[in-house]
Amino acid sequence: MSHPDTVVYLEHDGKVLLVDGNGEGPQLPVSGRQEQSEIIRFPTIDEVANYGIDYEQKMDIRIVFGNQVVKVIKGYPKIQWPKDWAWKDNLISDNCVHPVAREAIYRSVHRLVSKVVIRNDQNEILMAKVKRGHFTGFWTLPGGYMDHDEHPTTGCVRETLEELGIEIMLDENPPTITQQIFNDEGISFVSFTYQSIWNGEIKDMNLLTEEISEAAWFNKKDALANAVSYFDLEAIRSID
Repeated sequence: MSHPDTVVYLEHDGKVLLVDGNGEGPQLPVSGRQEQSEIIRFPTIDEVANYGIDYEQKMDIRIVFGNQVVKVIKGYPKIQWPKDWAWKDNLISDNCVHPVAREAIYRSVHRLVSKVVIRNDQNEILMAKVKRGHFTGFWTLPGGYMDHDEHPTTGCVRETLEELGIEIMLDENPPTITQQIFNDEGISFVSFTYQSIWNGEIKDMNLLTEEISEAAWFNKKDALANAVSYFDLEAIRSID
C-alpha cells in the first residue's frame, strides 16, 4: 500500500479533502466499507496546488506507517465551506481510507483532562506522587483523563476520590483552562483545573497504591518547584 512521504491534511469546520491514488478528488468515504477496492488519502502539496487551494499551515504531524515516516501538514484552507468534501467522522470506519489519514483524524481529537488544586487553611497545596503514566515518580495535582460522558467538574472529583480516597467539593472559582500540543505526534491536550478547600490529614487518606505512592502538602513556592506538568504549573501560578 504505497503512500506519498508528505501529504496535506486540510480541514474546514469538520470537512476534509480526500483524493484517490491518482490525486483526483474530492473523494467521499463510505462508513463501514470493509473491502479495499481503492485507496483514498490526503492530497500531496502539488495536488493541493493543482486545485488552486491556498491554506494556512498550522503544524506538521509525524506518523509512522510500517517502515515509512509520513509528514502530514495540517492546514486550514482559505476557501468557503467545502460542502463537497468528506465529513471527518466518516473516515474512521472505511477501509479504503489510508491508515495515515485515519490516524491523523484520530489524533485531531482533543484529549480532555480534569484536575484540581486542593488547598487547606494554611494555603498549602495538596499533591500526589504518581507511580505510572507520563509523570511516574513526580508530584502532580489530583486528576486525570475524563470519561467520555463526563463533565470536567465531575471528573476531577471522581479522580480525587479514586486516587486519594477523599471527597471534595469544588469552590466557585472558574477553572484554569489550558491547551497544549507537546510533540510532533500532534495530539492536543486540554486541561480544566478547578479549586477546592480540604483540611483533612494525610494519614486519613486512602491512597490508590497501584497508582499513587504518597501525598503531601506544599506551599506555593515548593509546589511550583516540584510540579512538572505544564497544566499543573499553569494552574498553580494562577491562584492567589
